[in-house]
Amino acid sequence: MSAALPTSSREWHLVARPHGWPKAEDFALREAAVAAPAEGRILVRNKYFSVDPYMRGRMNDVKSYTPPFKLDHPMDGGAVGEVIASNAEGFAVGDHVLHGLGWREIADLPAKHAVKVDPDIAPLSAYLGVLGMPGLTAYAGLFEVASFKEGDAVFVSGAAGAVGSQVGQMAKLKGASRVIGSAGSDEKVKLLVEEYGFDAAFNYKNGPVRDQLKAAAPDGIDVYFDNVGGEHLEAAISSLNVHGRATICGMIAQYNATEPTPGPNNMAMIIGKRLRLQGILVSDHSDLQPQFVQEVAGWLASGELKFQETKVEGIEKGYDAFVGLLRGENTGKMIVSLV
Repeated sequence: MSAALPTSSREWHLVARPHGWPKAEDFALREAAVAAPAEGRILVRNKYFSVDPYMRGRMNDVKSYTPPFKLDHPMDGGAVGEVIASNAEGFAVGDHVLHGLGWREIADLPAKHAVKVDPDIAPLSAYLGVLGMPGLTAYAGLFEVASFKEGDAVFVSGAAGAVGSQVGQMAKLKGASRVIGSAGSDEKVKLLVEEYGFDAAFNYKNGPVRDQLKAAAPDGIDVYFDNVGGEHLEAAISSLNVHGRATICGMIAQYNATEPTPGPNNMAMIIGKRLRLQGILVSDHSDLQPQFVQEVAGWLASGELKFQETKVEGIEKGYDAFVGLLRGENTGKMIVSLV
């Protein structure tokens, strides 16, 4: 046990359910008491925590695949940090762990809910992105859900984000014939082609997605990885070849909508083209974790797989980081740094 433990910690609470875009007054940064960990528990000083698009859905009081955030309680999400006190076998002060109690400075949790991570393999923040939940989402969504095979042409929407940027690079590493990405700025488009090795990319704000995709993929696409939904999904259905597959990972285009959003108007094409559209939840694919970490760590070590992070400094910026993510202000993984 450590002698001089902190007595308090700051944590973000949801205090009102957002209607449309989240507002600052929907959140509060509050003080909480810290005590020594009980039997089987550890105390972790968080160094980085994750903000992710799925968290927007958890702010609504609706039944979903994951429970909504409770009002006037600390929010949660991925975090990495250092153990500062342990009352659990197998965990020592100084160990680095990945766990699910982000949005706070100090986390008190059962040791069984923490996983040790090695800061020598990759920077700690990478365990929230390329080596964490977004990376596994990309890996499982491309290889297992979309049944990617060598020679496939792949289109990724939201391609400069934490998941999309990995999908495109993994497809290239496994022999895709062509990889196309969409993003929301000319700078991101340049990054996709010059840094991540995409064959083509376009700014979806520069014209209809359907036209830009057809120009970038004149021979059609075999796999679509959807992070956006809406107009992007409609365009992809139009460009998918016979027996094409789409992994539906996210629909950030409609997360803050206050009215129902119209779906693609070309769904009948799914029949003639015998398309397969399948949703993904990364929690269904935890069996791939060891294989994923081994393969991706190898790609990182060789420099074949690149990643970017957008770090926002200080717990006070938690709300700003989250809203910035929803607005697309991040390149790669959006992370709040507490170091």
